[in-house]
Amino acid sequence: MSCLHRYWLKEFSKLFLIIQVIILILFVFIEYLSNMNKFLTSDITLVGALWYVLLETPFMFVQVAPASVLLSNIFVFGLMNKNNELLALKSSGISIYFLIKPAVFSGVILALVMFLLGEILVPISTAKANHIKYTVIRHKKNVLQSRKDVWIRSDEKIIHFNYYDPMKKSAAGITIVSMGNSFKPTSRVDAQKGYYTDGEWIFEHIIQQTYNPVAGDYDVSNYERKKIPLDIKPEDFEQMVKKSDEMGYFELKKYVNKVKNEGYDATTYRVDLYGKIAFPFICVIMALTGAATGMKSFAKESIPKAITLGIIISFMYWFSHGFCMSLGYGNSLPPLMAAWTANIFFLCFGSIYLISTE
Repeated sequence: MSCLHRYWLKEFSKLFLIIQVIILILFVFIEYLSNMNKFLTSDITLVGALWYVLLETPFMFVQVAPASVLLSNIFVFGLMNKNNELLALKSSGISIYFLIKPAVFSGVILALVMFLLGEILVPISTAKANHIKYTVIRHKKNVLQSRKDVWIRSDEKIIHFNYYDPMKKSAAGITIVSMGNSFKPTSRVDAQKGYYTDGEWIFEHIIQQTYNPVAGDYDVSNYERKKIPLDIKPEDFEQMVKKSDEMGYFELKKYVNKVKNEGYDATTYRVDLYGKIAFPFICVIMALTGAATGMKSFAKESIPKAITLGIIISFMYWFSHGFCMSLGYGNSLPPLMAAWTANIFFLCFGSIYLISTE
């Protein structure tokens, strides 16, 4: 590695860490103070509330890392541009493609770090934070979960969902048992699938068994579609549905295969699965875009203007990535395309932007 590349990596590392630390400190203060009312009205102590916020920082570190990569590259190349160091290097016959090698290298390393954090640390910290959120800060209904099944008790009903999709607010393999005196079932409803809309649960392909005390047996009825009043909402399932951000890539892949093998729609989790690879890769793209922005003539005249442009680009990526992922959740885009569309667009944009700089 040349002295120039070592110098660049040293300056980039310092700026990246400074930006990340500032963002995370601001996040902790804002998150802690903005939720103070919830903390005070719950059973959690103020120290426990601070621990809850700190548990969310690994996830936030991963989320803001691409923006920090972009801003750090803009700042380093912008200073080199302003001090005419880029001009001197170009005059010596050094190509900008040689200059961006450490930027690309740092982007690749940070992408791997983000993936490893998402595989090891983030699932653990997020799971603990969610546990505190739903069992201490909020008080949910009596819910039990195993890896395959979801059980919930509401009033005099015991409800079993074989599979629940939190994004679509839908369930499959549903059994609802109403209990009477002496814990004796008064009715049982078996439905193939159901979904929550307009504040009501609607189930399809139903077999309903209702106890007839006169005959001493159960009357069986079939319905294609029926509204069944339940005293539960999708929010009540948040505490027990294991979210994608609580699973690493390989655990989520195993879960997707399990859901598919059981014959259920795993689109939501497939989108998140591809996203676990696609999102870290944006560090490489942001490195290219940041380098190109810092080398532009307007960055030489005004670094704050270049940084402002970098912030706009970051928000554009987050919006585009989130929008495409939403289209994937809604089956408007294939899962793979939903996860990678924003990356492909910004890779093309960054490449063209860099070529125009040369």
